[in-house]
Amino acid sequence: VIGASRGIGAAIAEELMDQGARVAIHYNSGEKAASELAAGFPDTQPIILQANLENPEAVKRLFKESIDGLGKLDSIVLNAGVFIPHPVSLEIDQWWEIWKKIMSVNLDAAGLLTRLGLEHFKQQGAGRFIYIGSRAAFRGETAEYLAYAASKGGLTSLARSVARSYGKSGITAFTIAPGFTKTEMAVSFMETHGEDKVLQELALDELTCPEHIAPLAAFICSGKMDHATGTTIDVNAGSYMH
Repeated sequence: VIGASRGIGAAIAEELMDQGARVAIHYNSGEKAASELAAGFPDTQPIILQANLENPEAVKRLFKESIDGLGKLDSIVLNAGVFIPHPVSLEIDQWWEIWKKIMSVNLDAAGLLTRLGLEHFKQQGAGRFIYIGSRAAFRGETAEYLAYAASKGGLTSLARSVARSYGKSGITAFTIAPGFTKTEMAVSFMETHGEDKVLQELALDELTCPEHIAPLAAFICSGKMDHATGTTIDVNAGSYMH
């Protein structure tokens, strides 16, 4: 599970371990949180792995260490992402640096892990990719988050292309597209726009939380949704439907 020290990734890793799966818990800077998460499930023998996803060599090392630690991978959950405001009022070089960082973490690292995962899954004859996308890929995002929406659009298309191209190799791919989810990553948005504004967009009366998303990811990992390969599943409290 990529980006598993907090938020949606941590909830997915916890759900998988609660169901008995062995999990490689990836983190970048949240070593303490990743260690505490792993410590809660000693019977499943999870491993924790650090990697800065902006560094392609670190991404390749992360994949190798996952295989070394678990023996093989059955599913890869591509959850890591950054949500950094970059309004066009910023100086152009600063704006471009933020754009590149978002693309590097949200899309480039996922692309490299997909390439590595395809090779591994083809060798073993099966495997599943779960891409944590966003409703922003379909309805767009506010002006401060152009790169975020663009990166999630790319991620969704990547998932569909993998599903279409590699199904006969036993490889499936899915996108889970949350709406606004109550995580640390969303704090800056709520501080700027207010939680009430977010709630007004929803069909339900509460914000989506990571634990609302995790059971779906675990169900996909079980293999019982393989014939839905290529689909995008919306989990956005009814705020966007397509």
